[in-house]
Amino acid sequence: MAFDMAKFLARFAEEAREHVAKLNEGLVRLENNPGDAENMNAIFRSAHTIKGSSRMMKLTLITEAAHRLEDALGALRDGKIRHSKELADLLFRAVDAISDMVENTSAGKEITMDNSGLCDDLAKAAEGALSSPVQEGNKETGALVSPPAKEVGEQAAPALGERPAAGNAPCPEPSPEQHAAAKEARPKPAETVRINSEKLDELVKLMGEIVSSQNRFKQRLHDIREIEGMAGKYMELLARAGHCDSPGGSDGIPGLAHSLFLKVKQLAAAARDDINIQELLTSELQGKTLTLRMVPLSAVFDSLPRMVRDISKNLGKDIVLVVEGGDIELDKKMIDKLGDPLVHMLRNSVDHGIEPPEERQRAGKPGTGTVKLSACYDAGSVLIELSDDGGGIPLEKIKEKALRKKLFSEAELNDMPESALVDLIFQPGFSTNSIVTDVSGRGVGMDVARRNIVGELRGSFRIETKRGKGASFFIRLPLTLAVMRVLLVDVAGMVFAFGAHDVSEIIRVPKDELITVVDKRAVRLREEIIPVADMASVLNLPAGGKTEKGVVLVAIVHTGGEKLGLIIDALRDEEDMVIKPLPAHMKNIRLVSGVIISGRNEIINVVHIPAVMEAAGEIREGEPLRETAGEESGAIHILVVDDSINTREIEKSILESYGYKVDLAGDGIEALEKIREFRYSVVITDVEMPRLDGFSLTERLRNDEAHKDIPVIIMTSREKEEDKKRGIKVGADAYIVKGAFDQSNLLETVRNLIG
Repeated sequence: MAFDMAKFLARFAEEAREHVAKLNEGLVRLENNPGDAENMNAIFRSAHTIKGSSRMMKLTLITEAAHRLEDALGALRDGKIRHSKELADLLFRAVDAISDMVENTSAGKEITMDNSGLCDDLAKAAEGALSSPVQEGNKETGALVSPPAKEVGEQAAPALGERPAAGNAPCPEPSPEQHAAAKEARPKPAETVRINSEKLDELVKLMGEIVSSQNRFKQRLHDIREIEGMAGKYMELLARAGHCDSPGGSDGIPGLAHSLFLKVKQLAAAARDDINIQELLTSELQGKTLTLRMVPLSAVFDSLPRMVRDISKNLGKDIVLVVEGGDIELDKKMIDKLGDPLVHMLRNSVDHGIEPPEERQRAGKPGTGTVKLSACYDAGSVLIELSDDGGGIPLEKIKEKALRKKLFSEAELNDMPESALVDLIFQPGFSTNSIVTDVSGRGVGMDVARRNIVGELRGSFRIETKRGKGASFFIRLPLTLAVMRVLLVDVAGMVFAFGAHDVSEIIRVPKDELITVVDKRAVRLREEIIPVADMASVLNLPAGGKTEKGVVLVAIVHTGGEKLGLIIDALRDEEDMVIKPLPAHMKNIRLVSGVIISGRNEIINVVHIPAVMEAAGEIREGEPLRETAGEESGAIHILVVDDSINTREIEKSILESYGYKVDLAGDGIEALEKIREFRYSVVITDVEMPRLDGFSLTERLRNDEAHKDIPVIIMTSREKEEDKKRGIKVGADAYIVKGAFDQSNLLETVRNLIG
């Protein structure tokens, strides 16, 4: 019977892809460290394996390309040729050609590409015709002269079957004891079994259902305990009525009731023990099952250095990609969806972020730019950071593009905080590039990135940027999407679920401590002012939940760098649950991301926090606190200086609600720049700020002849007497402690200073 090789094609393609990935990774590393003998040997082995396995499969074209690649790598490994950029480009061409042929083979297509030119170039490279040969010929004999010996640890390993060169001291034969020790020290290869991913997905789904059923078992135990309580009360009633003088008796209704009570009590205790054991086993099963589908981030990270190398070369930039945390593991389903967002973000960092070498040198930076991609575990989730040392996100270009696209007016853009401006890069079709290239500029990358990360992966996205210093993108992801930790809360008599990763904390706040800012409510939490919305109002539900008198329960939720307090009626429970997607006809419900099934078989909506935060911004709660501000304030212009975005936005809203014009600054240096350009009526400043603090800002203004008369209000959390004295010493006109802050206090102080 003929041996059918076709059924081994899928296995060959899978193995070949792994070796192609190793070749790409190794060749990038080789450029940075050509003397790494271990890396060189690993690359050579991958090419050799592809050659051998393709020959077994009768894939002649792949075999020929891999063979020529192996020859070139062998010449480089043996020191016959030197590494160069030209050689590196040729080796990458060969790897790409092999990769294309492997993919064609996997798809069942015939390989039609002509690689004869590539194979000729590789053959010439192996003979030293491409890169400069290390050896020089002996003028008299024409023989090759060996290159100088490398230092210990750098010498390349000889090929299999190769004898030591003449003149070198022979290696002594190891003793039998050394043989045995080496055999014991050699790590045993882990036994592996290849499993179809669909079968694994089915197992994970089944595990999720088992976890959900555990919640139903808990509900049954709760029901049994209720029956136990009712039986106990019944026994008390019988005792009071005088029908149960002898509880141990077995005659009549009292005896039967007592026996029933004991039986229920025993049943409740046994059920509790069984459920506790079942919960331990289920928890272990959950952990083991999820581990099966966990793969390291290196599955995505390893292909990125090659991409960065190719793009930077095309753009004429020198860029080094530093990758850390490739061993951090995530659910394979998430890894598969994470690749595209990371590629988009890296392209932007390389194209937009890192400046050309000459521009970097003019700015006092090294000509070679650095992009860093790292990952780590953080508070039960995975935090991925992508940062660069480029010029930062150009806010002025963002404003120009927003004006050109008529997204906002010029006045709105000038008043917009930095975080809101940066968020505009997530608008569909938005790009700061002046031209569209094959690298970026189409305005689809960042939009897709955030939609995938926030929408599909249930993660969060945050950006930090510093002008001239670079930008950082922070992605926080749950470890798996199979089972999610959720908080069950009561709102207006209904139960809703919040993703636990979306909730920072839950606090009880006296109602009189909620402050009103224009038409919004807010709460002060550790010197941070956080907007507050009623969850029932956001969901358009009638109020009527039971709450403690004079106290509200507030869940602090977050997405990216934004926070919001949601008023809820009660916190019910915290569970690991399977989140089921909405049916097709309900996909457009933006406030709900899915549903879960409770222990009582009730359907509970899972709230989509980013959409809720957006909806909360559209709700007006309370009337604006306006008086005759327009007539009183005239054209009074105030500068608010604070490094907290929330704080300065709150202060701006309060002042603008009374008709004042307000500009914002993030620290003392930025404030000085604005004061030199415009004469402000009053300056309100924080103390703790980067670059230049509030005390130093006040002191500089008092020492500046042109601005020494500008009233300065220091508003800070520092309440010590020595801080107040220092504020007076440097020349502040007022000192307000944030802990005792209310809007009337601020407004009264402003009125007193400017009349």
